[in-house]
Amino acid sequence: MKSHLQPFMQYLTEDKGLSPSTLESYGRDVTQFLEFAAGRGIASPDEIRRTHLLQYHAQLRGAGRAAATVNRSTVSLRAFFHFLLKTRQINQDPTLDMDKIKPSKKPPMILSIGEVERLLAAPGGNSPQGMRDKAMLELLYATGIRVSELISLDVGDVQTGLKFARCSSASGKERIIPIGTIAADSVARYTDGMRDKLLRSSLDEPALFLNSLGGRLTRQGFWKIIKKYAREAQIEQDITPHTLRHSFAAHLLEGGADLRSVQQMLGHADISTTQIYSGIARKNMKEVYENHHPRA
Repeated sequence: MKSHLQPFMQYLTEDKGLSPSTLESYGRDVTQFLEFAAGRGIASPDEIRRTHLLQYHAQLRGAGRAAATVNRSTVSLRAFFHFLLKTRQINQDPTLDMDKIKPSKKPPMILSIGEVERLLAAPGGNSPQGMRDKAMLELLYATGIRVSELISLDVGDVQTGLKFARCSSASGKERIIPIGTIAADSVARYTDGMRDKLLRSSLDEPALFLNSLGGRLTRQGFWKIIKKYAREAQIEQDITPHTLRHSFAAHLLEGGADLRSVQQMLGHADISTTQIYSGIARKNMKEVYENHHPRA
């Protein structure tokens, strides 16, 4: 049956213009399935039925393959059998109406309050970079804004005297978020002299947080920064820039904040998106109760 693979790959290359990496994935997925089918005595693609595909994907899941891997295989095989049907090498497409597997959502990673305190304390010294990093981490945890929103902030977007930050989501919707004294002070110390040392010749740069070249810090740049301080704070979890946003929401709810207010601060359009943190907060409160109540 592998004789059908080369014409299919040629079709993908010439008619679809797929990238080399995508072509490699399609070829690998189809090859593995054809080997599976041949092992069950199937000699021609026209003999393949939907049950064979379901058995194959059940085997992948049984081997511990992720839902994304199985779904990618479904896409590859759907394209393969569509090609065979189009070129009249088969009479029916066994992939018709095959559903993708819905990936199971992992709960968001939440740091403990102690871990957050260690992370926020990690940037030390009075260097421009250290003061900038301290201000960024404090502001991120104080507001729960997305990293894309953090690096998009301009100097006038954070009012340290009035203690609020103004940010805009990817859709352009603006929101105002209160910030605490510690975050406000950290940003003020950075902007009152340290930011100018990073500016260099870019005096007209409006960005609040600058890189070492005097331009706006990138998402990739912040990723490296938070990974560095996570190591210094000896946080074992593999945190991401979104971890402080998750922790902000969970800690607020754990402390008694109402769900609607947290939704507004996070900028969630649907409150059901915010409710996942409520479940985590309830779980954490149960653990606190069991660990500390004398009659738990």
